[in-house]
Amino acid sequence: MITFQHAEGVFSFRAAGVIVHGGNVLLHRAEHDAFWVLPGGRVEFGEDAAVAVVREIKEELLVDAATERLLWVVENFFEYNERQCHGLEFYFLLSLPPDSGLYGRTEAWTGQEETCTLIFQWFPFDALGEMELYPAFLKQALLSLPEQPQHIVQR
Repeated sequence: MITFQHAEGVFSFRAAGVIVHGGNVLLHRAEHDAFWVLPGGRVEFGEDAAVAVVREIKEELLVDAATERLLWVVENFFEYNERQCHGLEFYFLLSLPPDSGLYGRTEAWTGQEETCTLIFQWFPFDALGEMELYPAFLKQALLSLPEQPQHIVQR
């Protein structure tokens, strides 16, 4: 994983997937966190971000995702666990196999990443404004996905 500690905080390189179906978007959160994010994870050294997000989806959801296109490159500055964080994040539009069994789910379900339990759930787009969803720009950006990649700085 491309993450390193710095005297001023933590840097990480992350890839995430936007998976939409029937007016809903798939989100996940760590069991111990109260906020939601798009599924994905940290990029490995020597791995490109599009490969990383497909690998992460396979590890967490046990399905083969397909990358449709890059949506956003995000420089994300935030605080987590009382540490300043600086993330470089690539967000891709993904699709899942129609027979994956994930598109029709109405209840939350769990997945595993190393020692962390992840909770996955589909959320309607009109509920995003009321949620604790990070990075915050996603609350609006997910309502209208760009045709061309966009660069976002989130503070």
